[in-house]
This record gives sequence, structure tokens and C-alpha cells, in this order.
Amino acid sequence: MRTVLRRPDFRLLFGGLLASMTAESILLLALAIWVKDLTGSDGLAGATIFAVIAPMTLAPLVGWFVDRYPRRPFFVAANLVTAVLLTPLFTVRDAGDVWLVYLVAALYGLSYITLSAALNGLIRQLVPVELLAEANGVLQTVRQGLRLIGPLVGAALYAAIGGWALAAIGMVGFLTAAAVVTALPTPQPAPPTVRLRWPAELGAGLRHLAGEPALRRALLGYGFGSLVMGFSESLIFAYVDQGLDRDAAFVGVLVTVQGVGGLLGGLCSPALVRRLGEVGTLAAGVAFFGPAALALAYPDLRLGVAAVLLAGVSLPLTMVGLHTLIQRRTPPGLVGRVAAATEAVVSGPQAFSIGAGALLVGFLDYRALFALVGVATLVAGGYLWRGRHLSAPSGARPPAPPPGPILPAPRRPADDADQQVATGSHRSPRP
Repeated sequence: MRTVLRRPDFRLLFGGLLASMTAESILLLALAIWVKDLTGSDGLAGATIFAVIAPMTLAPLVGWFVDRYPRRPFFVAANLVTAVLLTPLFTVRDAGDVWLVYLVAALYGLSYITLSAALNGLIRQLVPVELLAEANGVLQTVRQGLRLIGPLVGAALYAAIGGWALAAIGMVGFLTAAAVVTALPTPQPAPPTVRLRWPAELGAGLRHLAGEPALRRALLGYGFGSLVMGFSESLIFAYVDQGLDRDAAFVGVLVTVQGVGGLLGGLCSPALVRRLGEVGTLAAGVAFFGPAALALAYPDLRLGVAAVLLAGVSLPLTMVGLHTLIQRRTPPGLVGRVAAATEAVVSGPQAFSIGAGALLVGFLDYRALFALVGVATLVAGGYLWRGRHLSAPSGARPPAPPPGPILPAPRRPADDADQQVATGSHRSPRP
């Protein structure tokens, strides 16, 4: 990871993202706690996360929009807009205003997929291919490490000052990110591509995902796991309330423990990508969620801490494996659409599972639901593991060519990718 952090452009991007990720870590859980306090309902608290994920259904349209603009200025503008979207939180006073929290959560979810699609393309522009896993690992390490303090700080601020503090901190974080990333040098413009009608361009990301074997396997396996993994967003409130007999704010303690696991997983993820490949790393991340969920079916605090720690390890492995696979297997001009389409394919089932979990936790035993999550994610992890050969470990790949033109250079299908992204006709060669 030190190699990628020596790059001045990545360090600048990292500084801006640190500000926005800090705001995010403080904001999201506190919104759910806020709804829990306003309504007294575990299901409605979990539905806050559902509101964030529901806009993922618009991801293909968002990705098409992102790919039409230069990465850096678009990323700056998106952060500024996100700061403005948080302002309705200043008006929330009682249970009758819960709809405003849901509205902000939904708008933030739309902003999240926009920023994520733009960030994937920006990283692909700034970082050499051989350092992509390290770059993604650094960002995931910080994102998960912020769980050590972010949820507790958010819960403390909410208890001491009130919900308006959440909006203020979020706005400062996104405005800071916009200001810092503005100083990034403008990358070389991409070669011009042939533009067709927007319906053809809109589906290009989905067609690429369907035609690339490693990406197709990754999304099928992870998508299946996501059908039940979202249950945990509501189940964790029931686990704390019914199982441990503690108030909702204690969820912040468990999420902090999860951050410890996330920190470990983020530090290990680049090495795992080099050893197992991207699909193998993704498989390990999904599979680790299984025993964690099974352990949470038994309400014991010591066992619960170990389970949440393991769940934390799984998250960065999953994200680093998936994002690195997307960036390595996608033409640069198509990264926004593919990243956004991936969010839709994965987050659609997850949004469904969060909504279903919020309903099921009201009349089914949360322990049985945790057991279901554990079994399903182990099956999904096994399916992904059987396809790990589709993405070779980094050590097995030929070294990256030196910068500059290499002559003579035989043309391969990938060389024409940028001319095909608008039509969606690109199909990566089978590995």
C-alpha cells in the first residue's frame, strides 16, 4: 500500500475521500438510530438503510450520465450537490418528520452510486493497473477503520446535540472533499468515441457484465448472497434489543467492533488479491459472512463480538475484490456504466432483502433469520470459490508494459474497446 500512497495525485484524492468517508461513517448509522428513537420501531430503523439502497435501481441511467463527463470535475460537482441534499435534516423534529429522514436517505443513496461510479473511473485514470488492488485496499482500510470511531462519535453527537449535528458534519465532509479533489491535476482526455443513441449506450454496462465471464460469475454469486445479507440491517437492532436487552445506541458499539475487523480485512485484501485473484478474494469475503451470521443466532455478547469482527473482515475483501475486478476487466470509457450497473445488480437484491428483513423481523424469530443468512452466504461463497480460476492471481499475470508506445504492437480486441463502448458490442476475451 505504501507504493500507491507515494503517488502525489493519489494522496490528494485520498485526502478528499477521507473527509467524505468520515462524514459518511458518522451519518448513516446515526440516521437509523434517529428513526428508532422517533418511532420506537426496529423495522422502521432498518428501513432507513433500505431507503439508501432503493435508488440503486436507477444505476444504469446514473452510470450512463457519469460516463458522459470528465471524471474529476464531475466528482467535485457531485460532492457539492450531496452536501446540499442533507439540508432537510435541519427541519426534523418529531415522528411526523420521519419521512424527511427517509427522503434524505434516498437522495443520499442516489448520490452514493453517482460518486461511486465517478470514483471508479477516476481511480482507473490516476492509478496504474498493477496498483489498483493496493489503491482499493487503502480506501477500504480507511473506510472500515472509520467504523472504530465514526458510529460512536455519531451516536454521541446525536445524544448530546441532536440530529441537526449529523447534517452539519455531513455537509462539511462533502464540501471538504470537493475542495480537495479540485486541486487534482486534470488527467489526459480519453480518445473520442463514437456516440450512438442513448438507449444503446445505457445498456452497454449491463452487456459488458453479461459477456465477461469473471464479472458474470462475481455478480451471480455476490447477488445471491445479497438476497439475504441485507436482513442483518434490521436483525442487528433486534439482536441488541431482544437478545442482549440493550438500547439501540449499543448498535454503535458493535459497528465499531466491525470496524476493527474491517481494518484487518482492508490491510490484508491486496495480498489476498495477489494470492487468490479478484474472484477468489470476493469468494472469501462472502463466505466469511456465513459463520458470522450463524454465531449471531445465539445471543451472547462475547460470541457476538467475535461474529461482528468476522463480518467486518468480510466487507473489505468483498469490495476490493469486486472493484478491482471491474477496473481491470472494463475499458476506461465504460467504467462508470459498469460500476453503476454492478451496484444495481448487487444492490437490487440487497434492497429487497433489507425491506424483507424489516418486515420479517416483526413476526419471525431473528435467530432463525440469522441462521438463514449464514447458510445462504456460505453457499454463495462456495459458488464464487469454484470460479476463482476466472481471475488469475496478480503474481501469475505478465508484468505491465512500460509507459509510452510500444512498436510494433499487434492489435487485440481490447485495443478497440474504447471504440466499442458506446455500442455495447465489446466482449472481453475469455481468460
